[in-house]
Amino acid sequence: MEYMPLGRTGVNVSRICLGTATFGVAPNERDAERVVHAALDLGINFFDTANVYGHMPTFDRAGAPPASERQPAEVILGRALAGRRDEVVVATKSREVVGPGVNDHGLSRRHIIQQVENSLARLGTDYIDLYYAHAPDADTALEQTLSTYDDLVRQGKLRYVALSNYPAWQVTQALWIADDRRLHAPVCVQVKYNLIDRAAERELAPACVEFGLSLVPYAPLHGGLLAGMGVLDREVQGDMRFSGPGFSEAELDVGRAIERCSEEWGLRPHQISLAWLLSRPAVASAIVGAETVDEITANASAADVVLENAQLDALTALTALSIDTSS
Repeated sequence: MEYMPLGRTGVNVSRICLGTATFGVAPNERDAERVVHAALDLGINFFDTANVYGHMPTFDRAGAPPASERQPAEVILGRALAGRRDEVVVATKSREVVGPGVNDHGLSRRHIIQQVENSLARLGTDYIDLYYAHAPDADTALEQTLSTYDDLVRQGKLRYVALSNYPAWQVTQALWIADDRRLHAPVCVQVKYNLIDRAAERELAPACVEFGLSLVPYAPLHGGLLAGMGVLDREVQGDMRFSGPGFSEAELDVGRAIERCSEEWGLRPHQISLAWLLSRPAVASAIVGAETVDEITANASAADVVLENAQLDALTALTALSIDTSS
C-alpha cells in the first residue's frame, strides 16, 4: 500500500480509503467487519464514515434489514476497529438530517457539538481524526461552524477538520476566516470526482493545490461503471445505491472505452480508473465503497499501479469537463 500526506498535517493516509456509506446493507453487519479487517491487512489506514451512514431509509434495498433494524455504520466500524483504533485515521461527518426536530440538522454550534458526542459514542473512541462538514449550510454563518470545530480541536475531541461537497469559493472563504480569526483551518476537501465526473478540476483542485489542501474523492469508480461493464449485471448499480438513476449512454460509452484500454494494457478497469484518479493534482486518497472482501482487495491493488504519461493522457482524453452525468 502507498501512503500520501493529508494536506499539510504531516499525517500519512493510505491511497485507498474504505468508505462505509452502505455498511449494514451491502455489506451486511457481519460481512462489514470482515471487509474492515481485510482492509487493515492490506495496509489501509484510512476509514470514512458519517453520522447518517448505514441506517437511513435511503439505503434500503431488497434482502437487507430495514433502516429501523440496522446499526449505524459508525457503530459497525468502531466495533471492527476495536483494539486497533490508534493505528488508523477515522473520518466522520455531520450536517444531514438525523431526526424529526427542527434543529436535527445543519452546522450550528448546537448541532455540531451534539453530533460529535454521538459519533464518539458510536465509534467507541474519545477522539475523531478528521471531521467534515458534510455539505454547506446556508442558515449558519461559516465562522460559527469553524469556531465550533476550533473549540473541539482544542478540547482534543477532533484532530483535524475538513469540508465535504463545498465549492472552491467557499473553501477559500473558510481558509480566509480561519486565518483571520486564528482558527484551525480545514486540511482537505471531500468531493465526488472520477474519470467521468471531473467538475472538481475546474476550480476546486487548483484551489487545493494553491492552498495546500488535499482532495479526497468519493465515488471514484462512478458507481462501479469504471470498474467494468459487469456492473450492469448487478440489480443495484450506480446511484441506485442511494435511490438515484442508472447510467446514461454517454457514461456507458466511457465504461466501454475503459474496458478496451484495460485489455490493451493488461490491467483491470478498476486499476486504471483509480490509478488515473490518484495521479491527479492534490488527490491524496480515493474512497472506495467496497461491499466484499474481494472488492476491497481488488481496489487496494490499484494503489501500486503506475501508468505511463501516454496512458494517463489517453484516459484523460476519454472525457471532458462538461460531460453530462445528470441523465
